[in-house]
Amino acid sequence: MTGPAGEAAPSVGVVIPTRGDRPAHLGVAVRAALAQEHPGRISVVVVADGTSHETVAGRLAGVPTSAGRDVRVLPNCLTPGLPGARNTGIAASHTDLIAFCDDDDQWLPGKLAAQITALAETGAEFASCGIEVEHGGRRVPRLAGATTVTEADLLRSRMVMVHSSTFLFRRGTLWVDESAPCGQNEDWDLALRAARRHPLANVDRPLVRVRWGSSHYVARWGERIAGLEWMLARHAGLSDDPRGAARVYGQLAFHHAALGHRREAGRWALRAFAARRSEPRAPIALAVAAGLIPAARVLSLLHDRGHGI
Repeated sequence: MTGPAGEAAPSVGVVIPTRGDRPAHLGVAVRAALAQEHPGRISVVVVADGTSHETVAGRLAGVPTSAGRDVRVLPNCLTPGLPGARNTGIAASHTDLIAFCDDDDQWLPGKLAAQITALAETGAEFASCGIEVEHGGRRVPRLAGATTVTEADLLRSRMVMVHSSTFLFRRGTLWVDESAPCGQNEDWDLALRAARRHPLANVDRPLVRVRWGSSHYVARWGERIAGLEWMLARHAGLSDDPRGAARVYGQLAFHHAALGHRREAGRWALRAFAARRSEPRAPIALAVAAGLIPAARVLSLLHDRGHGI
């Protein structure tokens, strides 16, 4: 199969980890990946983590396949959790490119074609795109406002639109770090390491629908704390950029406040203010620590607007 320039169209391995408790969403994710308009092969690898891969395969038995479009369901054979599941899928994909999609998200039409074009035009190794956040019946687009994303951009801001379900990269260049505690921030770490090699190509249109509220990681405050501390230890630049440092410190303050750790929340809030006096997460964390508003309510209000803490 060839692309518009007469060159062989790259094959794409789509890695979709699943825990088996969202069968309806998983089917939508798989079908949307297979339906992408792309002249090359698309091979979907669903990796069952913490659940029976036979059961998952049975649920997907009705998904239509065709020449150049196939689906396999495998058990996670590496470290239990999201990073090991992703790496299991990468290892099983003998394709030119690797793409990620979470089992509760959905690629929109044109996603794959636009990103493959961006990779070809820029010579980048890794591409992302804009997203459409769905929460509480609302859909909010989140865009980067740029066609490239650098390491400095990702140190300054987590950039929620550089989401794991948008990732497309050349196979053999990157693996997920399985030391990420409870799988927290493995995607941010991967994007940072990719951007350190070469700026990311970004298609600044909402081409992935990201559903918030069903994540396995929602409100797991202790795991979020461990994940942020892991990132601070791995990426010194996070502490060097005042805006980026204040954001992470403010998040740590908020998560500790959600757990009722008032002293730790106050300590991290002070660090956030010291790094950047206008950091908004610090006063929010202090309000949660003081019992003025529940942490879950804060997240719900932010998610309604397509934002996270």
